[in-house]
Amino acid sequence: MAELKKREDIEEKFKWDTSSLYKDDEAWEKEFEELAKDKDFLNNYKGKLDDKKILLEALKKNDDYMQKIERLIIYAHMKKDEDTSNSKYQSMYNKIENLYMNFSASSSFFLPELTKKSEKELKIISELPEFADYDYYFKTLIRQKKYILSEKEEKILALSAETASGYHNAFEVFDNVELPLPKIKNEKGESEKLSHARYSSFLMGKNREVRRAAFKGMFNAYKKMLNTVTAIYTGNVKKDVFYTRARGYKSCLNKALYNEDVEESVYSNLLDAVNKGLPVLHRYMAWRKKELHLDKLHMYDLHTPVCEDYKLELPYNEACSLVKEALSVLGNDYVKLLDKAFNEKWIDVYENKGKRSGAYSTSAYLAHPYVLLNYEKTTHDVFTIAHELGHAMHSYYSAKYQPYAKADYTIFVAEVASTVNEVLLLKYLLEKENSKKAKKFFLTYFLDMFRTTLFRQTMFAEFELEAHTMQENGVPLTKENLCKYYYGLNKKYYGKDVFHDKEIQYEWARIPHFYTAFYVYKYATGLTSAVTIAEKILKDEKAVENYKKFLSSGSMTSPVELLKIAGADLSKVETFDNAIKVFEDTFTELQNL
Repeated sequence: MAELKKREDIEEKFKWDTSSLYKDDEAWEKEFEELAKDKDFLNNYKGKLDDKKILLEALKKNDDYMQKIERLIIYAHMKKDEDTSNSKYQSMYNKIENLYMNFSASSSFFLPELTKKSEKELKIISELPEFADYDYYFKTLIRQKKYILSEKEEKILALSAETASGYHNAFEVFDNVELPLPKIKNEKGESEKLSHARYSSFLMGKNREVRRAAFKGMFNAYKKMLNTVTAIYTGNVKKDVFYTRARGYKSCLNKALYNEDVEESVYSNLLDAVNKGLPVLHRYMAWRKKELHLDKLHMYDLHTPVCEDYKLELPYNEACSLVKEALSVLGNDYVKLLDKAFNEKWIDVYENKGKRSGAYSTSAYLAHPYVLLNYEKTTHDVFTIAHELGHAMHSYYSAKYQPYAKADYTIFVAEVASTVNEVLLLKYLLEKENSKKAKKFFLTYFLDMFRTTLFRQTMFAEFELEAHTMQENGVPLTKENLCKYYYGLNKKYYGKDVFHDKEIQYEWARIPHFYTAFYVYKYATGLTSAVTIAEKILKDEKAVENYKKFLSSGSMTSPVELLKIAGADLSKVETFDNAIKVFEDTFTELQNL
């Protein structure tokens, strides 16, 4: 198979059009220079925030400035991800990061000055009509008041942020450019260089030797670089501990959840419910082993379809049509938005040399959302289209119906819309397909969605909780203890019917979300919520209306309260138990086939 195409060899219709952000790099540079000159403008308001009129003016001007900063960041980030080896866009990204950090440092007086006000004063401001755009902002300030430091201390923390982001950036370069991935023999016997996108494709293939070669090739590459990636990850965890202690939070977990207005009980309830449900996952693993006729079910056997004589492999355009049909239950306005995304170049479709791996959606308030894919003709990538467009539509609705101050929804709810789309697509395919083979395939796919999203992401959540707890308690994070703990978790989660290949102990080293602490559990809470919401959507038209209210709500209140609008109450343990029950019921349905 030929080497990956260069960026310039990809057809234009399959590349995103960044012109809704900036016409070209020169336009970006021009706005950057204008903002750089004005980075200290908030200092004009220093010492004057007791005057409510001046305070409101400062908040609005800050919003205007931040919208432009956001657009600069998104453009540079997207261009950088088109080819991570292109130093020009890496430089632009570093420039705007630096400007943002300098602006944050310059405006570091703002929060301390506001939080000198009493809770009563802040509450009065939050209830004034002219401050309606900022009501939740002030309610959040009341909550966070005790963790906001002096002006001088806030400035120091703001100045440190650029350095702190270096661990994530270092991992991205390491993972996308420097990782020494080998060539392996593909199913045709041809030599092909392993990549992140191809790895996923290989593991879903029929040829077991190719799966084994891809698995060992991927994780042995991380093993060779384990000292490097351990140093990067350890530095990132130490950074988290530093900011936690600097502000006086009880723990890194406490800091992460408190800042998102989420009770820690949500995290513990998730872990408890999933651990309680592990026996069902173990039974499913035993079933897979039996259905695949294997003496040993290796880690590289977990992704290949059990139903070998059925597969969903669609060209990109057909996959888009399928996604649109499946999501039509969400109404004509939603479908029209999907058409715009597909036809107006919101999406960067195919892998090219140097392109960032994986998939994501990103957006700036002043432009439509964008989606990055690395599309291959696999079932997983068809569902990825639905997933990332869920993010994009959530961003679109929030930006349309909320002011800038409340448009950016928190990470906690970020995975809900994406997962609702996946569940709706899955339910549509189960309804559409009549053959036993197809139903078996999609039921298995649904179960694997639970395995990879609810169970696996919770396993990741246990790992990073332990890593941060170790660092908080003064236990060194070495490659040995990180690998040992991860390997033990893998055994606990997948059970005795899986052969736990020794290479799986290195898997923690390839998880990019670990560089945004306590992100991964939100995939699990996202699926938990999405299953509940999707069931309501398919049964009740009013549920669609409620769901769109949720999509349009941005961050107008706490994320747990927002999810209640859509019909998912994560404050109740029963919601998590119900997700496990859906997994068990789906498995029973599969066995009854």
